Amino acid sequence: MILIVGDYYSGTGPALVTRYYIETLTGERLQEHGGGVTFRRKNAGRAGKQRADYIVSSGKAARFFELIFKIPRASVLFLSGHSRQNILAMKIGRLFGKKAAYLMHGAVEYENGINHVEDLNMAKDERRMMEMADLILAVSRQFEGWLKENYPQYASKISHVTNGIDWDMIRENASSEERDPEGIISVGGGMPRKRIINVCLAVEKLNAKGHDITLTVAGDKGADSEKISSYPFVRDLGLISHDELMKEYHRNRIFVQNSVFETFGLAPIEALLSYAEVLISKKCGALSVIKKTEDMDIINDPEDIDEIASKIEKLLAEENHTRLLVELDKENTSWKKRASELENLLKPLCS
Repeated sequence: MILIVGDYYSGTGPALVTRYYIETLTGERLQEHGGGVTFRRKNAGRAGKQRADYIVSSGKAARFFELIFKIPRASVLFLSGHSRQNILAMKIGRLFGKKAAYLMHGAVEYENGINHVEDLNMAKDERRMMEMADLILAVSRQFEGWLKENYPQYASKISHVTNGIDWDMIRENASSEERDPEGIISVGGGMPRKRIINVCLAVEKLNAKGHDITLTVAGDKGADSEKISSYPFVRDLGLISHDELMKEYHRNRIFVQNSVFETFGLAPIEALLSYAEVLISKKCGALSVIKKTEDMDIINDPEDIDEIASKIEKLLAEENHTRLLVELDKENTSWKKRASELENLLKPLCS
């Protein structure tokens, strides 16, 4: 049995990935209630051998005792994201002879440097998890290559399992809300690595030509937040729930991700499944599943304002979501397929 340890309730992209693995491997559905907290509803009469379990408790003391109780019963630990809790789980696992796989959603030390929020403790925790893990899993093939290049001391234990696609999202999030014909949305808040300021500059240039574009920005505050929110055409929503974000994908015509470093965020896929046109930088890990792109779909240089502006303008006149959706391989990108791939990767670690 796989014991899944990690945040699945905060509403962040990594938490959503953890949630998909829990739901797929346990057969349970996690439902949200007040405050964005999740709880689990047990299936009636779940049959067969249990494939996975996860840590339910939210309090530190309760989590500790749950780890002590569940780790000895597990075959392997699957740690999603870096945290002190996950380091503790690895230490307890070693006491019971359990091996651990660490799913890296991003490169915290490197990304914090780009975002001008260096944190020595977070960097230390990330390196500690990489050192202790028996297997390090990147969320895309591109990220696996980056990790091996930048952390050669761990290259022999680095592999990848690409994030999946929730195909039910098309039905669940179907919306009759009228789409803003010149609405653009970008996700990442004020994080400099998202280069949303450059999207603002491109929109400013297009509006000066006669367009009436509104740029919606979703995500936490960061070093670029004040500058981004100073533009009169920006709707800065800050952190919003996943349900609200899905509504915004439906509300806006174009999704733009102009990142200079992106392992594999789910946002471009979710926007595509919401029938928005998608424009992403060539640095985005989502390109591992978005196939047969054309020049109009890709920002080659996230610093080139003219390129960003011209490609936004092209997408205001044309569409690309139908072509990109058709090229997605539904069976091979499903979370069921990803969970099966994960189980195969973890088999050599099972006790």
